[in-house]
Amino acid sequence: MPDPLEAPALVAFDFDGTLTVRDSFTAFLKWRAGSMRWTLGCLKLLPAVIAYLFHRNRGRMKSAAVREFLKGERREVLEAEARAFAEQAAPELFRPDALMTWRRWRTNGARTIIVTASPDFVVAPFARGLGCDRLIASTLAYDQDDRAIGILAGPNCRGPEKVRRLREVYGEDMHLTAAYGDTSGDREMLRIADEKGYRVFKGRP
Repeated sequence: MPDPLEAPALVAFDFDGTLTVRDSFTAFLKWRAGSMRWTLGCLKLLPAVIAYLFHRNRGRMKSAAVREFLKGERREVLEAEARAFAEQAAPELFRPDALMTWRRWRTNGARTIIVTASPDFVVAPFARGLGCDRLIASTLAYDQDDRAIGILAGPNCRGPEKVRRLREVYGEDMHLTAAYGDTSGDREMLRIADEKGYRVFKGRP
């Protein structure tokens, strides 16, 4: 049992590829668009994909996808669609061994955080279902009518931005007991954790 006088452990999980077997934002866009609209949209995104090969800016690539598939949509509609997507997709997305580790930390009294580059509205229903203590994610920009304008609001939550956002919430002297991730975009977060779980989850639904 954890010592009641000690601060609870702080444990951070990347979402896509770590807790899940694939990218949740891409899966949501494809689910929402349907096969024909998805194929057409991907063809229209080819110039952005080619540009990515040179600038390697995932935030710009993500904004291009937001602009193509979500621009003009109301926030409340997107959030409702994300809830429906999560209900349908959760059994096919989560890695069972990752969920076991998540639940073990929570049973031991840890505060569990999801830190992800995917947009918050997509991951939020999954996070609520897991009993997540806090979700730190990329966000979409909306206009005065609460419609998506086709860009991210702020930096893509990846790499050093994950650590910056964690410290913004928990303070500069924050301490991670453990962190889990699966890409180069998680290295900075793993670096500040005692237990560094890099690509440790292999389970399939």
